[in-house]
Amino acid sequence: MPGTIPERGRRSGPVARTHYLGPVTTRAVPERFRPLVGATADLAERFGAAGYALYLVGGSVRDALVESPAGSASTEPEGRKDLDLTTDARPDEIERLLAGWADAVWTQGKRFGTIGARRRGCQYEITTHRAEVYRPESRKPEVTFGDRIEDDLSRRDFTVNAMALRLPELVLVDPFDGIADLAAHRLRTPLAPDVSFDDDPLRMLRAARFLAGYDLQPDRALVEAVRGGHHRLKIVSAERIRDELDKLMAVAVPSKGLWFVVRTHLAEEFLPELPGLALEQDPIHRHKDVLAHTLAVVDKTSPDRLLRLAALFHDVGKPRTRSFVSGGVTFHHHEVVGARMTRERMEALRYSKDDVEVVVRLVELHLRFHTYRLGWTDKAVRRYVRDAGPLLGRLNELTRCDCTTRNAAKAKALSRRMDELE
Repeated sequence: MPGTIPERGRRSGPVARTHYLGPVTTRAVPERFRPLVGATADLAERFGAAGYALYLVGGSVRDALVESPAGSASTEPEGRKDLDLTTDARPDEIERLLAGWADAVWTQGKRFGTIGARRRGCQYEITTHRAEVYRPESRKPEVTFGDRIEDDLSRRDFTVNAMALRLPELVLVDPFDGIADLAAHRLRTPLAPDVSFDDDPLRMLRAARFLAGYDLQPDRALVEAVRGGHHRLKIVSAERIRDELDKLMAVAVPSKGLWFVVRTHLAEEFLPELPGLALEQDPIHRHKDVLAHTLAVVDKTSPDRLLRLAALFHDVGKPRTRSFVSGGVTFHHHEVVGARMTRERMEALRYSKDDVEVVVRLVELHLRFHTYRLGWTDKAVRRYVRDAGPLLGRLNELTRCDCTTRNAAKAKALSRRMDELE
């Protein structure tokens, strides 16, 4: 039946677990929840008076519980600027209830059950309880509406996101032990992972972001489901994959998620250049593991989206330019080859022209600093600055971060030369 948990993949245990967090009319409300209560109290009253339940779901609930997740912005003191809610009211009723309350209402997502609204600078998305399923070879979800919050939560991506806060009573509905998984730093899916990933294959890539952003460890069944079903990512649009990659690049330490997509073979579906960096070690001509080096550089850079992408792509040309010579290995002109490969991959992921030009130019210039080994004359500095143009600050940071050597003397010498340049 629509809106029920399918037998396939159902987990054992109670249908619903609830936790009472305190009456909203007293100071007993935990400080972390007060901004959420303030932003939703009158809206919850409006829905309740009409006979409908209203729940906060998603990131606002999860982040309030963990307060300051690793690599993710904590709840703003004055309240979050975007809130996701779910209700048993159908879209027409949601739209009616928002009329006269919201400063603006939009209905682009109405056929999927979502009505958007803005009030006093805060943005709300209110969605009818639903089950969202992607069919094989389809890029668009099929949606059915339901009446039970537990059924809605069963179709969400991970247990840490499958929690809802019933308003205005502040009752936490947690049918899949998401709060326990947060405490244990564990990433699981509410249903069996193959069921969850069949519903939306992008969740496999989203898992990488949650592993990195919240310092979680993946459930073994989740890992095996990604390894066995990574090919399903092919049905997801390039734009959605691009947006999820950008979100992964924004967490404090992206490498944990990037290692996950490489080791589960997921990267082969959208970024095959990444596993391609795991150059086979030659027993005679030893050289760095370029993949490990690349991920270390990504982690060292500040969370600037385009700078992080440049760090991710800066050495992609090495496998194609590798050449063994007496006494070592060379990668001549890998920055030129890498810039071309970067352009091709970013265009395939539907990045904007401006984004592509910035990242490609940084990849192309990332070795420029090392061409001035004899010192920084005025002429050399002018040429370097002219070539970098508005990317000078990003280029300098990428150059510094590109040094991952364990040789303290070598690292100190490079840092000193960068100081002299700056």
